[in-house]
Amino acid sequence: MSALPATLQLGALRIDGLAVQAALSGYSDLAMRTVAREHGAPYALNEVVLDELVLQKGRLQRRILAVPEHDHPVGGQLMGSRPETFGRAARELVNAGYDVVDVNFGCPVNKVLGRRRGGWLLQDPATALAMVDAVLQAVAGDAPVTVKLRRGSDDSPAAEARFWTILEGAIARGIAAATVHPRTVQQKYQGPSRWEFLRRVKAHVGAFPILGSGDLFSPFDVLAMVQQTGVDGVTVARGCIGNPFVFAQVRDLLAGRPALRPLAAEQRAALLRHWQLAVPFYGGAAKALPHARMHVIKYGQYHPDPVWARTRLVALRTPDDLPRLVDEVFADATDAARPRQLRPEDAVVPSLQSCSE
Repeated sequence: MSALPATLQLGALRIDGLAVQAALSGYSDLAMRTVAREHGAPYALNEVVLDELVLQKGRLQRRILAVPEHDHPVGGQLMGSRPETFGRAARELVNAGYDVVDVNFGCPVNKVLGRRRGGWLLQDPATALAMVDAVLQAVAGDAPVTVKLRRGSDDSPAAEARFWTILEGAIARGIAAATVHPRTVQQKYQGPSRWEFLRRVKAHVGAFPILGSGDLFSPFDVLAMVQQTGVDGVTVARGCIGNPFVFAQVRDLLAGRPALRPLAAEQRAALLRHWQLAVPFYGGAAKALPHARMHVIKYGQYHPDPVWARTRLVALRTPDDLPRLVDEVFADATDAARPRQLRPEDAVVPSLQSCSE
């Protein structure tokens, strides 16, 4: 365990830990990031945002650009299709206080691909690298720039060659790190995540920082990925929705301590804390409820009886329902149903179909 990295270096930014919270479309808002930090996440990314929305004045722009003092270090992940607007949006993120700008070349969602954004750009290295150029020039060294990409648009040799063209070109231009998800865009979230590809990437780039992503559903998966591939750190995506406890569990394993399941009281406290943060962020309980409800249901996947928990939690319809249902589902009696120490075979594989890995 002691041979594993204890810190990540993103340019001049030092991250105290090797497991960070990924950018999770529709999920990693300020409330989720804060709860993750309070449970050990050393760095978190805001959910991916369109460059156009960053530049469009209004309530959504103000929400995107609101970075409170406690939300650091934080990354802002951008997605778009035009280098000229991409660079301007990156500058806005830095001006607002984001510590890192992350460029998304990985999202596999069909409506994103149809607009030539996200993972689509792995088919067009010239445009992808023009977007990296635009961000680096706009940021002008005021924040590290990182890139997120999948291992190709599909399994063809030509697609893999384009991956290397983009990764090597971005490194040559001066990005600080890259996150690689070893599924293709065509795979979306199906089939195996080829960790062997991460090993090849890390061996190829040497000391340049690489973060791995894909199939990280427990703290044991995090350590296994780093040990098997040599990556410098990981971004936890689906595995931390409803499970902010994974970050402390990783720290415990690295320190030689057992990873412990959260008690029902700890799950309840994390959910109620999330709700407390979401209400002012979204401007009231009614507006916050749809966002918080997604998280509440995901916490249910980690219950000893996840089918029953989901059945109860999907009944959440009003703000008044939330504390009542959380108290009911995460009653202390649930702790008696399983041991406190977490085991590798206890990992939950959450379902999610968005720009998350």
